Amino acid sequence: MNNNDIFKKLRVALQLRDEQILEILQLVDFRISAAELGAFFRKQDHPNYMECGDQVLRNFLNGLVIHLRGTKEDPKNPMDVINENTKQIQSNAARFPKDANIKTMPSAKPKPAGAKPSGAKPFKKSNTKKPAPKIEVVEKVRYNNGKGNK
Repeated sequence: MNNNDIFKKLRVALQLRDEQILEILQLVDFRISAAELGAFFRKQDHPNYMECGDQVLRNFLNGLVIHLRGTKEDPKNPMDVINENTKQIQSNAARFPKDANIKTMPSAKPKPAGAKPSGAKPFKKSNTKKPAPKIEVVEKVRYNNGKGNK
C-alpha cells in the first residue's frame, strides 16, 4: 500500500472533497494546485497519475490534526467537525438528487400510463429462422491424468 492508497482511503473515510483537502493543506502553509491533487487520486495506469510523496502526505496528516482537533488556543471536538461535514454533504445531496431529470425536451408532453404511441405497431417476435444446430468444436476427450491403462 503506497501513499496514494492511504490518501484515497482517508479522503473517502472522512468524506472530504478536493476544496476541503486544499483548505486542510493550507492550514500548515502547504500549497498545492487542484490539478496536482487530482493526479494523486487517479489510477496508476493513467497518463496524468502522479505519485504522492511523503512530504505531501505528512503535511496533509498534520493539517488534518489541526482541522479536526483545532489549535491549543482554539481546541475543537473532532466529532463535531465530522458531524458538521456530514450534514453539509447531506444538504448538498438533498439539493441535487440523483434521480431528477436535468434536461427535459420542451416539446415532450407527458403521456398517460396506458397510452400507446400513435401509428406504431407492437413488437412481434418472428420465429421464421430456426437456430442452427450446435457443432462441438472440441471432441470429447478422456483424460487419464498420467495413469496408464490396466
